[in-house]
Amino acid sequence: MTSDPTALAPMANAIRALAMDAVQAAESGHPGMPMGMADVATVLWSRFLKFDPTAPKWADRDRFVLSAGHGSMLLYALLHLSGYQQPTMDDIRNFRQLNSPCAGHPENFLLPGVECTTGPLGQGFAMAVGMAMAERHLNAQFGDDLVDHRTWVVAGDGCLMEGINHEAVGLAGTLGLGRLVVLWDNNKITIDGDTSLSTSEDILARYRASGWHTEDCDGHDFADIERAIAAAMADDRPSLISCRTVIGKGAPNKQGGHNVHGAPLGKDEIAAAREYLGWTAAPFEIPADILSHWRATGDAGRDLRAEWEGRLAANPQGTELMRRMAGELPSGEEAGLAFGEWLGKTQNIASRKASELALEVLTPLVPEMVGGSADLTGSNNTKTKATTPFGPADYAGRYVYYGIREFGMAAAMNGMALHGGIIPYGGTFLVFADYCRNAIRMSALQHARVIYVLTHDSIGLGEDGPTHQPIETVMSLRMIPNLQVFRPADAVETAECWNLALASPTTPSVLALTRQNLPQLRHDGAMLSAQGAYRLVAASAARKVVLLATGSEVSIAVDVAKALEDKGIGADVVSMPSWELFEAQDEAYKADLIPADVLKVSIEAGTTFGWQKYVGDGLAIGIDSFGASAPAPVLYDHFGLTAAKIVPQVLERLG
Repeated sequence: MTSDPTALAPMANAIRALAMDAVQAAESGHPGMPMGMADVATVLWSRFLKFDPTAPKWADRDRFVLSAGHGSMLLYALLHLSGYQQPTMDDIRNFRQLNSPCAGHPENFLLPGVECTTGPLGQGFAMAVGMAMAERHLNAQFGDDLVDHRTWVVAGDGCLMEGINHEAVGLAGTLGLGRLVVLWDNNKITIDGDTSLSTSEDILARYRASGWHTEDCDGHDFADIERAIAAAMADDRPSLISCRTVIGKGAPNKQGGHNVHGAPLGKDEIAAAREYLGWTAAPFEIPADILSHWRATGDAGRDLRAEWEGRLAANPQGTELMRRMAGELPSGEEAGLAFGEWLGKTQNIASRKASELALEVLTPLVPEMVGGSADLTGSNNTKTKATTPFGPADYAGRYVYYGIREFGMAAAMNGMALHGGIIPYGGTFLVFADYCRNAIRMSALQHARVIYVLTHDSIGLGEDGPTHQPIETVMSLRMIPNLQVFRPADAVETAECWNLALASPTTPSVLALTRQNLPQLRHDGAMLSAQGAYRLVAASAARKVVLLATGSEVSIAVDVAKALEDKGIGADVVSMPSWELFEAQDEAYKADLIPADVLKVSIEAGTTFGWQKYVGDGLAIGIDSFGASAPAPVLYDHFGLTAAKIVPQVLERLG
């Protein structure tokens, strides 16, 4: 770490110079935050952050999250200056250009030093809460010798205003996450202007009321910054440090104003800033002495990593920790035997109950699974005997009571998954997926293995009515790239879908599960759900119809097929638990399962929009209105989702 205090100012100015130059070259970007927080970031990286740029995936490194992701040049400058292999200076020259890893907002899949993708304000903060949860959990299981690090966040006013911030702050305070430190870029500026236009809250008081420790410092006084960070580290509560900064610090004619937030400074202002800062180097050039000081910031981390690797090799738990951090699953042999027995049973149960039974099998065998629910544990059926409560009394616990914080839960699960060593799953009602939709999208974008247990998946939930009955939700989730949406038809498919979700290290999954009981339809076959869709019932008579269905409507399709067969009309039933996995199959398989020369009929208790992809000019039977409040059987009859009401439509279309 840098020991010369006189080196800090030029080191910070190196960040400012790179931010000015890169944004100007791109003709777009946000120079204000990197310039304003350059002093704070310099103190953090040179005095406190535990990292090794030669080993960006070191398991016991500190996690640094730039929640204010629009200021991405702050992070790119820090990574380059401190000696990470990427981004190179050429990458920074090509900031915001196609194929540069220096995207407009930091993307975790482009640069190893980026812990999570940020930009949607507040989510980086909430993901950091998940990372801090992961650290405490793994520390409780593996001890200080192997897991002992902190999570640091740079957040702006927008991150603190977003509603998700209130959820994340409440969760972190309740859980006592003392290894979490948030550095608030308190520059009193948003895009529209001064923060007084839109907020009057006492932010530090709010955090203190939520169980946080707070500090206040001058964000341009290196000694005061260091004092505040040291005080935060000494406290056993999560900490918020208000860093009073000037946005665009160093740009003499624009600093402190909202116009410096999201636009290039311009050539004249950059020239003035260089003079103001005493920065004489050419654009995208860093003087050797300043670069030397920056490269020294990782020296202590290299030594700490070497010592840690020695402890890891000597620790009998080291192999298990690294298995979990690598995302490798334990042997599935025992689980396979347990689920194999299900084929011989007849379980007439809701798929949410089948999910609970599957979790009872899986959670003892996959110790990295950490579950939870947004205050719907008894409805989501997400808690098992193996998952005791997680919290200050026992961080080794594996069940999180998230409270009514769907968005915060989803983002925290993203943070846990990205931290490594944990496979998080969490539950709420399917209709409330819209509360956390952007975090689900971020799971997919970041290739995070997060599993969403979304129950009460249709009008089958009954009397709670249209506010709770998802109509368009499943289809809208299918639209998200790199997201597996499973809607299992019975207990066997539910077990298969759980296993497929666990076996997908770079793809999040949604399990859409019923409240109402479903008959067991499967008694043979090996992991048929892995194909996304499969022929559950083959036509006996000459095939004229293929019935495509998911979830609770598969059993209805079976009844329709039987009625058609009784009339001499051959009908296949295709169960389609995952559109995404079906699309991954080869064209021959898809053409055999859904042939061109038959009438195709889809049956799903949700919007018909989208099913035309598979049925063409056939029949798409579903619900294109909101639901209603009534018992489930009454609703299914009312909306025409019964064999008695579907068969006549099929016969009419067949002519």
